[in-house]
Amino acid sequence: MSTLRDLAEEHTRLRRVDIDHLHRIAGDWQLLSDLSFADLLLWVPVDGEGSFLCVAQVRPTTAPTAYQDDQVGRIVGGPEVAHLEVAYRQGRIWREGDPVWYGDVPARHEAIPVRLRTADGESGEVIAVVGRDTNLSTARTPSQLELNYLTTADDLAQMIADGTFPPPRHPGETTSAPRVGDGLVRLDAGGKVTYASPNAQSAYRRLGHASLLVGEDLAALHRRLAGDPLEGTDAANGILAALRGEAPPRREIDARGATMLTRALPLMPAGVPIGALVLVRDITEVRRRDRALITKDATIREIHHRVKNNLQTVAALLRLQARRVSMPEARVALEESVRRVASIALVHETLAMSSDEAVEFDGIVDRVANAATEVAATEVSVAMRRTGTFGVLPAEIATSLVMVLNELLLNAVEHGFPPAGDDDPPVIEGPAKPEVVVSAHRLRKMLNVTVTDNGRGLPAGFDAEGGAKLGLQIVRALVTGELRGTIELRPGADGGTEAFLALPLARSAPEGRSGG
Repeated sequence: MSTLRDLAEEHTRLRRVDIDHLHRIAGDWQLLSDLSFADLLLWVPVDGEGSFLCVAQVRPTTAPTAYQDDQVGRIVGGPEVAHLEVAYRQGRIWREGDPVWYGDVPARHEAIPVRLRTADGESGEVIAVVGRDTNLSTARTPSQLELNYLTTADDLAQMIADGTFPPPRHPGETTSAPRVGDGLVRLDAGGKVTYASPNAQSAYRRLGHASLLVGEDLAALHRRLAGDPLEGTDAANGILAALRGEAPPRREIDARGATMLTRALPLMPAGVPIGALVLVRDITEVRRRDRALITKDATIREIHHRVKNNLQTVAALLRLQARRVSMPEARVALEESVRRVASIALVHETLAMSSDEAVEFDGIVDRVANAATEVAATEVSVAMRRTGTFGVLPAEIATSLVMVLNELLLNAVEHGFPPAGDDDPPVIEGPAKPEVVVSAHRLRKMLNVTVTDNGRGLPAGFDAEGGAKLGLQIVRALVTGELRGTIELRPGADGGTEAFLALPLARSAPEGRSGG
């Protein structure tokens, strides 16, 4: 289905500023639909056809719809749009006429002209029409709530015709809350409450106001209820701004452990300030969950920070021990342990700065690669390069994978490019400079990683499965166990050695449990 903008640009000559205004109406008209107990359809005239095109539609959440079928994209003409033609040509709200039938549903037609005010604040030309169609199949004697809803809806409808509704939206605000059903308070021109819905009354009761709201000065009440004086002043100033015809941003009030979100809208039919509409919503549980999540996230980050510090302490102790050991083999083993612990600490350092249990892995790989060239026991200068991207990886994958890559990179540098005097055959010098390349490629739910060097290649009779070196044993155990993937060590296509990893990114359910 085409969007409002697509339909308007294809079938009309409306300007971009006109279409933007229609978008603002469609973004805020759920309020009018719920107050009216009616469907709203946004109609624009089709060039040279004497017809109207429906470019947007909204159904009420407070009453049954008059239309079971979607009307967007429908072009109508003739007698069916006579009421739209009157509103469009004469620039007034049309409410005359008998009910009409849509199938077996009786409905009442109304038409509201849509104006966009000029830059100097004057009332501009009519650019569209809002059809307000009410399902009459459940008509009954209206309650006090319904009467107040309808009265307020009529005021907002007149403001659409004047070009003063909807108000400008503040940066970062959405139109999702609060809504009519959350709680509604109507104020007179002096700021006194003339009506409060039951849900609104309950929301204020949670803040500590036990008596009825009707007759209260709402701005003064907000000052008294708010636990923070500055917050109370801001909330009160928002009410006063709406009474002056302004549209203040949404505000929250905290009191007695409860939190209420408020949205104040001016009521100015025909340009005359007659009061304000205040929508309220009790968001106590929402804010409690938000605080719990923030606390949890902060706790997790602090844990990762402490783990990183502890691992760095362990690495420092191992480094000190290595300096005191006289046996070369023991010293090498301790230094390798230092590097392995440091690589795990690197993941926890990144997680300590992250807002969730996932890390951008490219930066970690680059740091591990640089460290491998600095600490490897070789006299050859080896360049490190990464191609492709690992993307964001969950912590449980990142922790194991960084150890695997640390081992593979060190092996590539130390054994692919051994120092002078090594018993193995010397490196064959050629035009290519010594280099190790880490390649990553994500395909659906798999991560393929290749570590390639252009060194001397695998020794004769090399057995990847039965090798006794601890580094390769760690790699195999982590890849096949923790990462549940596969690894293959093989000669490179252009010489050297290639390690290929295939790792699933979707973690399987633990044994004994099924995912579903």
